[in-house]
Amino acid sequence: MSQTAAAPRVLLDEAPRVRARRRSLLRPLLMLGGIAVVIVASGAYWLTGGRIVSIDDSYIRAAKLTVSTDVSGIVAEVPVKEGQHVKTGDVLVRLDPRQFQIALAGARANLAQTALTMEAMKRDYQRMLRDIDAKQTQVQSDQASFDRYAKLVGNGGATRMEYDDARFRLAGDKQMVDSLTVQAQVQLAKLGGDAGIDVTKTPQYMQAQSMVDEAQRQLDHTVVHAPFDGIVTQVDSVQPGQYLAAATAAFGLISTEHVWVEGNPKETELTYVKPGDHVDVTVDTYPGRSWSGVVESISPASGSEFSILPAQNSSGNWVKVVQRIPVRVRVERHDGDPDLRAGMSVEMDIDTGHVRHFSDLVP
Repeated sequence: MSQTAAAPRVLLDEAPRVRARRRSLLRPLLMLGGIAVVIVASGAYWLTGGRIVSIDDSYIRAAKLTVSTDVSGIVAEVPVKEGQHVKTGDVLVRLDPRQFQIALAGARANLAQTALTMEAMKRDYQRMLRDIDAKQTQVQSDQASFDRYAKLVGNGGATRMEYDDARFRLAGDKQMVDSLTVQAQVQLAKLGGDAGIDVTKTPQYMQAQSMVDEAQRQLDHTVVHAPFDGIVTQVDSVQPGQYLAAATAAFGLISTEHVWVEGNPKETELTYVKPGDHVDVTVDTYPGRSWSGVVESISPASGSEFSILPAQNSSGNWVKVVQRIPVRVRVERHDGDPDLRAGMSVEMDIDTGHVRHFSDLVP
């Protein structure tokens, strides 16, 4: 009876030792397993990391235009209002056209006068040719008279005075023929060497035509049209009756169609970014919404290269600063999407598609 009671007591004494031995064996296994999990998780994170480049220094950009014209005049009408949507070709500003219409009428009158003048020059050239022919006939008559007096003066049939008169008359008419010939040549040169030239092909006519074209151009530019779809802004800065000087800014036009996102990532973030990469775009103004985009281009120079006073790093206290490289992203927009206004803050994630390999760790 005493031996039977001792056996359970021995088993109870050994149970704590067994549990302790199991714990001593399990602890290293758990520690090694935890380390393995951390290593595997870290490796997986490293392999899948580096693919997405997140950029928060991004803004919406849009094509914009300062509305102006290259002629000066009095503003006659501003048919648009602040914030109005306009289409390509819509009238934005009209200047008083009267002074330009007067200038155009004067240029057209000058063109008509030039055509008449050139036609008269052609006919005058023909008159000069006939005058030369007539004078040439007179020279032949003078030559016959001179020859006759030359024979008669030798045998006393004519006086010396009559002979000299015939000789001087012949010389004078010959000089007159030469003078008329030169005048005809000058007139022909004015006609470009072609007596039958089309009046519209002469330099004088083309110069007058250019004045008409310039007057017409200025008249056309008294009406300013929208070059693209957009929204007008700062319209109240121009009022009817105001004098608007040439090339003076009237108001602004912001495109509603040509809109993009411009990011300024660090140069170290662009290692694997390339045109064509997919981009997820979120706008601070519209939380919870996102747009798809594509990297359209990467600037060939950093932003500092375009500054008025670029940094000079030739001094001895130079400090290396990570530069920013502008990246342009084309945004896919659909009907019903909220308005994307120029200057809005944006965050974008660029999927470079790059996958790391353990071989990258080997130099």
